[in-house]
Amino acid sequence: MRSVHVGIAGAGLVGRTLAWRLLRAGCRVTLFDKDPADSTASASMVAAAMLSPMAELAVADAVVFDLGQRSMALWPAWIEELQGADPIANAQPVYFRQNGTLVLAHGQDLSSLTHFTRILEHKLPMASRPQLVQVDGAGVAALEPALAGRFQQGLHLLGEGQVCNAQWMAALKRVLRNQGVQWHAGFDVDALRPNTISAGAQQYAFDAVVDARGVGSKADLPGLRGVRGEVLRVQCGGVRLNRPVRLMHPRYQLYVAPRPDDTFVVGATQLESEDSGPVTLRSMLELGSALYSLHPAFGEARVQQMSAALRPALDNDQPFCALRDGVWHINGLYRHGYLCAPALVDSLARQLLESMQ
Repeated sequence: MRSVHVGIAGAGLVGRTLAWRLLRAGCRVTLFDKDPADSTASASMVAAAMLSPMAELAVADAVVFDLGQRSMALWPAWIEELQGADPIANAQPVYFRQNGTLVLAHGQDLSSLTHFTRILEHKLPMASRPQLVQVDGAGVAALEPALAGRFQQGLHLLGEGQVCNAQWMAALKRVLRNQGVQWHAGFDVDALRPNTISAGAQQYAFDAVVDARGVGSKADLPGLRGVRGEVLRVQCGGVRLNRPVRLMHPRYQLYVAPRPDDTFVVGATQLESEDSGPVTLRSMLELGSALYSLHPAFGEARVQQMSAALRPALDNDQPFCALRDGVWHINGLYRHGYLCAPALVDSLARQLLESMQ
């Protein structure tokens, strides 16, 4: 097969990952993005990158769950492949864990945990239900010794995991650059047409064009909206967690994702707003107080970063991947970016290559 040249608008999680998979298939790739290559402002960088198909099923549907299950099978293999192509990532591996998720609730909020468990028991396929394991206080302590005596019930979701988004994105950037991808950073894309990307007052010709700009695709994808998400990153040497923890609350679920070097990514807020400004005081107080309630040692945690970004979502809150008017679109990953991206990228890469034969 002749070498196919693909132009990708958007160098976030989906754009970079797709570029890498197409490179491995023998394609030439050119990337365009409005932000600098080292930008940390995108939704891909403002994320906990938890891989939680079961936990997300409580607020999502079977489409997201199925994509998540497929992605869970791809993540370990893809991380190994990427590290093999990147000496830095190979020496300092991309952080990936698959120790499950622990869902907890304080005594006054146990009804929320019970409701959450019942939803999953109802929505999960029969084959996945053994992955729901209810634990008592001793079970919580065995899984997370740091939380011993603090919670009397929990739900362990076996097989779920997490990846360090910053390490994954940085490794992708190095590999793409080292393998000759032309990366137009700081370029606003003016128009996408079949086989053509217009950017920076120039037109670039390709065999195929992909739009992976997230919220930046609003003008070309009817119904696309931005949903504001906010995260807090802290460092705390007084707590050790072995897996992501979700803390139930009547108004929201707090999630705490442990990372290397005693750092934790904390989030919960999800606002139907396209305001991309700094984190609000209310969000900071809510996240901080909920984190402190998980373990008082977090009261001495050092705040490293507070970030907000817009996640792209469609009316049905499902990911979208299709060929429209001669341009491939992959978008609408909402709060499920790292959970669904590998399965969507794998499917799109296969379809694109088949269409070129």
